[in-house]
Amino acid sequence: MVLYRHLFRHFGPQHWWPARSRFEVIVGAILTQNTAWTNVERAIARMRTERMLNPGRIDATPHGTLARLIRSSGYYNMKAKRLKQFTGFLLTRYGGSLRRMFQTELPKLREELLAISGIGEETADSILLYAGDRPIFVVDAYTRRVIERHGLVGDPARYREIQRLFMDHLPADVTLFNEYHALLVAVGKTYCRNTPRCETCPLRYDLPGGTNPSGAPTASYSHPRRH
Repeated sequence: MVLYRHLFRHFGPQHWWPARSRFEVIVGAILTQNTAWTNVERAIARMRTERMLNPGRIDATPHGTLARLIRSSGYYNMKAKRLKQFTGFLLTRYGGSLRRMFQTELPKLREELLAISGIGEETADSILLYAGDRPIFVVDAYTRRVIERHGLVGDPARYREIQRLFMDHLPADVTLFNEYHALLVAVGKTYCRNTPRCETCPLRYDLPGGTNPSGAPTASYSHPRRH
């Protein structure tokens, strides 16, 4: 929780996930794979204009039409296919009801989502946490980079290893998981880049030879890689 408190003090609340409905969150989680969120926002805006943010409409729309609408998100043919695979699953398995879907036991629903072609662990967990309010921690590239550079897991670490680090040491609180993940994304984008900006990072106190926010030097200890 120490890292969380420093991040929250520095960045403030992140107000994730930006969406108007739970289904829009799911669409965003699928479209944001391998692209910037600004590209996803344009795609979702076009879908909203065409009244396409509905499982039945997506399922009934020709692939080419859907792909053109989400072109700005990149890999649009592949993502159109994934959207249709999800809506097909939702309509067939749960009659199109997100309420019914999210009433399913968490481990079982996670397995069902992962069985949908093109939905990996990060996307499935984003759907569960941000659309379903289910207590599961999302691990993305920014989270991995921060955690590995601070020596909290080995390098490289598996997705579930990083996820368990958070879930085993934090209360199973949806709001906390939501905010913590969003804050890790913020520090990853701003400071913990491919070329890190450690000297001004709010987590610099946690690094060997760094200083904590009070200006006192931190104790020296070993990390696999400097942040």
